Amino acid sequence: MEAWLAANLAPAMFSVLVLFLLTGYPVAFALAAVGILFGWIGIELGLLTPALLQALPDRVFGIMRNEILLAVPFFTFMGLILERRGMAEELLDTVGQIFGGVRGGLAYAVVFVGALLAATTGVVAASVIAMGLISLPIMLRYGYDKALAAGVIAASGTLAQIIPPSLVLIVMADVLGRSVGDMYKGALLPGLLLTGFYALYIFANTLVRPQALPSLPSAARTLRGRALALRALIALIPPLALIFLVLGTIFIGWATPTEGGAMGAVGALLLALAKGRLSRDVLVQAMETTAKITSFVIFILIGSSVFSLVFRGVNGDLWVEHLLTGLPGGAMGFLIFVNLMVFVLAFFLDFFEIAFIILPLLAPVADKLGID
Repeated sequence: MEAWLAANLAPAMFSVLVLFLLTGYPVAFALAAVGILFGWIGIELGLLTPALLQALPDRVFGIMRNEILLAVPFFTFMGLILERRGMAEELLDTVGQIFGGVRGGLAYAVVFVGALLAATTGVVAASVIAMGLISLPIMLRYGYDKALAAGVIAASGTLAQIIPPSLVLIVMADVLGRSVGDMYKGALLPGLLLTGFYALYIFANTLVRPQALPSLPSAARTLRGRALALRALIALIPPLALIFLVLGTIFIGWATPTEGGAMGAVGALLLALAKGRLSRDVLVQAMETTAKITSFVIFILIGSSVFSLVFRGVNGDLWVEHLLTGLPGGAMGFLIFVNLMVFVLAFFLDFFEIAFIILPLLAPVADKLGID
């Protein structure tokens, strides 16, 4: 038994982690617990030395000193302040008036506003909650298909995962050892393409199932002509200015992502103040939620550091590499397998867990296969 376990410690470690996660045990503690348990087993079997675990304090301090991760609380705080400012309500109402006369106009408005919110907030929950509360009742009131309405809102809300400034991209940059600015530049075109595909899907549905996406009746479109143009200008200038303040300065090279996040947070506070929605309660709620989300990310990162240290110590990275490079189809086979695997994992795990557990295992294999 000992000989078998020594030969298969890496797959056993990964299997135990999966079982832990399926029980619903908190991910950060599951990662750390499995790492420490198998570190002890590896030491007992003579595969690891106790000195390996002495690297853990350095890793934890390295996480706390990581300036890239400072962008996480800045962008989270910015998104929460903008959510409470009522930007989503303004944009949905205005864009809904613009597209209202078109069949499926409200769905187009949700996609467009989802992309704009993604480029200003970077927080998925803020986008989905805001659009769900505002647009879903209106879409159902005017006869939209329930499944289609819910799907459009959920999909458009998750554009915040790929369109910069995204918390997901910041975490990915840290895990993969890449520049956040490069990740932003790399994700911009795919994010816009995805937005276009959503709009194309809505258009296809208007042709196949026109009754599922009706246009707004003329009575519901209260703004026209100059009044509508003025309203659109007032509603769109603040988010566009904020997008330039954050993304423009990062892409031009005037600011680092952390500095861009700080400017975005200040910009969001100023916009909320100008709107008269910056109160002590709003600030306290935003800061509390920011602290929770940031702590959540940091604790998972600490847990994944414990797990990855031991996993690499027992040659788990080589086991995964051998497993994935042996797939049929070369690079294309690898990409298809990874997409399917992450699709299935996403039923059970949040992105942060996938980023910290799976991405470090996939990145070296992708590099060896020549995938950019």
